[in-house]
Amino acid sequence: MDESYRIGEAAAVLGVRVETLRRWERDGKLRVTRTPGGQREVPAAEVARLLSERRDKQGPMAATSARNHFPGVITAIKKDKLVATVEILAGPHRVLALITRESVDELGLRPGMQAVATVKATNVFVEVPA
Repeated sequence: MDESYRIGEAAAVLGVRVETLRRWERDGKLRVTRTPGGQREVPAAEVARLLSERRDKQGPMAATSARNHFPGVITAIKKDKLVATVEILAGPHRVLALITRESVDELGLRPGMQAVATVKATNVFVEVPA
């Protein structure tokens, strides 16, 4: 059997409300299946398709070699004398960046503003639930 998500799980992964997925189903934007009990399930391929479409529409903010861009909203900034932490909520992901206090001030960063966390790393691990 193909992998699928319960509708609430799919909504959490996509960063939308369950009602949005129901509307997308009615509008033909999302294909769902039903369990024998009538509950909606979203095929993993559909979730991947929607995430891919969203990524393709957003595109990078600037030309760069990094491919891991997480657009979101700044939710918290903590400044010290030299460094600052910037927390960005990007869909269901919380990204915490450690940058200089000077950068925070120069960019005029503040909670509530949109920002993109760009991650470049040499190792990426993929894990699945046990």
